Amino acid sequence: MSGLREALRDYLELRRSLGYKLEDAGLQLPRFIDFLDTRGALHITTALAMEWAQQPTAVQPAEWARRLGGVRGFARYRHASDPLTEIPPLGLLPHRAMRARPYLYSDEEVQRLLAAALKLPTNWHRTPLYPWKYHCLIGLLSTTGMRMSEALDLQVPDVDLDQALLTIRSAKLGKSRCIPLHPSTRDVLADYLRRRTEFFGAAVSAYVFVSSRGNRLDQAGLHRTFYALSRSVGLRATGASRGPRLHDFRHRFAVKVLTAWYEAGQDATRLLPVLSTYLGHVRVEDTYWYLSAWPELMSHAMERLERRWGASS
Repeated sequence: MSGLREALRDYLELRRSLGYKLEDAGLQLPRFIDFLDTRGALHITTALAMEWAQQPTAVQPAEWARRLGGVRGFARYRHASDPLTEIPPLGLLPHRAMRARPYLYSDEEVQRLLAAALKLPTNWHRTPLYPWKYHCLIGLLSTTGMRMSEALDLQVPDVDLDQALLTIRSAKLGKSRCIPLHPSTRDVLADYLRRRTEFFGAAVSAYVFVSSRGNRLDQAGLHRTFYALSRSVGLRATGASRGPRLHDFRHRFAVKVLTAWYEAGQDATRLLPVLSTYLGHVRVEDTYWYLSAWPELMSHAMERLERRWGASS
């Protein structure tokens, strides 16, 4: 094993022990080492990092920046044991990622999606559990604000129906947290689990949301079904590549909580860390983004600020 490959192995092990998944880096950085081998390079240089990051030339600049960022992190680690390692400076291949404007579902639109889910066909390769599964899953995303990956990774032992609690074990940085359920959400989940047991019996995957074969439901299947549902209720045009996303249920949840706090006269800024913890955000800044992303929330914030100014004048 070359020195660079051994260093990369140690780097990935160290970072993952700290809770970082590094799924993309785990794929890309070994390819970077392969590239260095073809050039006979024993050390990381900025020129070689730039050349590798910009391959292939047909990809978007955002991909170039992401690849170079991965090399930069490894180069910082490697420089401690190899002073000849060059760390690519910040500002090379600059790219400012544009955060997608989330779609804020109305209550009526969520109800239409849930009703459409219960009408999903069960012929051909689809089981009688098919409509109940998506009705429960979409409702869970909408009422809890959990990530799609967290919902798909949810296992039956993580569901406490008596306490109406979910334990999330697949959050970012390996952190776990508990999510309380509204009684109506708990009842829908309990009904789905009962139907799941009746259909599959005991010999089925431990995952809550499973495919027709009883395996963990994959994201591709979830996306396909959601696109069909959103088209059926008029939220997405036929053949459209863009439209409301599953992740937007998470945004909707956060915005509704913040709006409710403002309307109740509570200090939403002070309570923001509570929402951040609930959502499993790594940084509270990620939650703060919701305050600036929605005009309604900004208007509530300005009203509170004006009242404070008025009281102090």
